[in-house]
Amino acid sequence: MMRRFVLAHDTSRFFSKRIVSVSFLFLAIGIGSAIQSGAASDSMVDPAWKSYSQVSGVSGNLNSIGSDTLNNLMTLWAEGFRKEYPNVKIQIEGKGSSTAPPALIEGTAQVGPMSRQMKAKEMDKFEAKFGYKPTSFPVAVDALAVYVNKDNPVKCLSMEEVDAAFSKTRRRGHSVNIDTWGKAGLDGNWKSTRVSLYGRNSASGTYGFFKKKVLKKGDYKDEVKEQPGSASVVQGVTEDRGGLGYSGIGYRTSGVRAIPLSAKSGAGCYDPTFANASVGKYPLARFLYLYVNKAPGKPLPPLVSEFLKYVYSTAGQNIVIKDGYFPLPQTLITKKLGEM
Repeated sequence: MMRRFVLAHDTSRFFSKRIVSVSFLFLAIGIGSAIQSGAASDSMVDPAWKSYSQVSGVSGNLNSIGSDTLNNLMTLWAEGFRKEYPNVKIQIEGKGSSTAPPALIEGTAQVGPMSRQMKAKEMDKFEAKFGYKPTSFPVAVDALAVYVNKDNPVKCLSMEEVDAAFSKTRRRGHSVNIDTWGKAGLDGNWKSTRVSLYGRNSASGTYGFFKKKVLKKGDYKDEVKEQPGSASVVQGVTEDRGGLGYSGIGYRTSGVRAIPLSAKSGAGCYDPTFANASVGKYPLARFLYLYVNKAPGKPLPPLVSEFLKYVYSTAGQNIVIKDGYFPLPQTLITKKLGEM
């Protein structure tokens, strides 16, 4: 999904494609435009966001099955939405992005949160049953972070170095296997300290995104300690002096440090911040999605539609900021609201 960002002025290509296949380049342009059109460069708030307004006829049960990365966000959105509609019941299950497509196909969930785009084979299975593809709604931006223990002094890692730490195939071409922190440039007591790896399990969209974007579809090392959730990765690195792990920026705690990354050796190093993600400097930014079953030419059920409208409102996007992720510009929100 994500490519190296290139500055461009023609955004018409963005609006001519479904979000499910759009390059992250155009998101960067959208956020940059939002900053330039009224928000300060250090602010994530788009003054063009709209308040949510209650409507009548919204009731029932809303089931969400999918991404662990989005679990906290979904919980916070659900709490806010239920303040608008106290009689609505919302159930949330976050065991990994790969659980979202079958839940939508089987009808056990109306909303499928995913931290990656649906794979072609997942969309094909959906289409085989319904005769059309699922619809994706980007709802937030994540700067996927590479974490070290808070006491680790490493200043920056290149994508080649991260690949050499996590992958046994090293498709980015780094000359050495990084298995000690000395091989990542540290000296003193750190030089011989083993790099202890923490990652997600294969059900996770984060696992797949990291494998594709960092490892170039190479193989993870056998010694990567696979965790069932994002918080578990962060906790593992917190308790392990030599720890190195990857997880959503929204799961950052005081026990870890999200290190700056460079897109390639010798390039500039950038922190996983809103400003850096907005202009394409941070190399691991991505959309977070909600997938739904929407028949062509038909509106979404009111409960699903209003939940999405809440997510896209001022309240919903402020929740994104509260949870440590990055919000969307109103230009993109307006486009997606028009697709409901």
